[in-house]
Amino acid sequence: MANHILIVDDDAQIRRMLRRSLEDEGYRVSEAADAAATLRQMAVADIDLVTLDLNLGSSDGLTVARDIRQKSNVPIIMITGKGDVIDRIVGLEIGADDYVAKPFHLREVLARIRSVLRRHEAKGQSTEVLPAAGERAYRFDGWVLNVARRELVGPDGSLCDLTTGEFELLAMFVTRPNRVLTRDQIMDLIKGNEWSPYDRSIDNQIARLRKKIEPDPAVPRLIKTVRGAGYSFTAPVVET
Repeated sequence: MANHILIVDDDAQIRRMLRRSLEDEGYRVSEAADAAATLRQMAVADIDLVTLDLNLGSSDGLTVARDIRQKSNVPIIMITGKGDVIDRIVGLEIGADDYVAKPFHLREVLARIRSVLRRHEAKGQSTEVLPAAGERAYRFDGWVLNVARRELVGPDGSLCDLTTGEFELLAMFVTRPNRVLTRDQIMDLIKGNEWSPYDRSIDNQIARLRKKIEPDPAVPRLIKTVRGAGYSFTAPVVET
């Protein structure tokens, strides 16, 4: 059966546009314009993924995301304004799986939906996922990061679910092993001009990434803190 997508947006025109594109791709689609309608849909329908506009007008999208996450592990793709960096960070910390910034291209939304669904559906499988011919992959400490698929496979062969920020951070590290990178360099590499000197999201993302890949996050041996300088990815990396 086709995956069931719930579009949460208070703009009827955007809902119609997304619905038309998703249905053309073969997805089943439901809609909600506010928090109450969203929670009703989640209670009565078998939803496989939620696209959630954080600017819902009368509703707080972050509160909706938090309510969904408390009740379900359904994947959430946030839709944010281009400048809503703080909301984006908070949403990822709450547990959203990815984000798309407005104005967006429909092909980008569809690509992110496919990627998040693939990661979610494969999560917990024990069969090792090997990179296909021509796909870049990086092996380190038993892990395999497949850049094209945006997937991280653990030493036991299971997929590790990464948010977009965590994936970009890890990809940045494995392509620059054994280099001390300052916090500002990391922010420039990942976010370009879309950050301020007071943005602490990188530190939070590194802490969360350590919890997922380090044997002991309290004593990290893959992503090490270099006191007074920054961070360094110290594991041997082999590109395949």
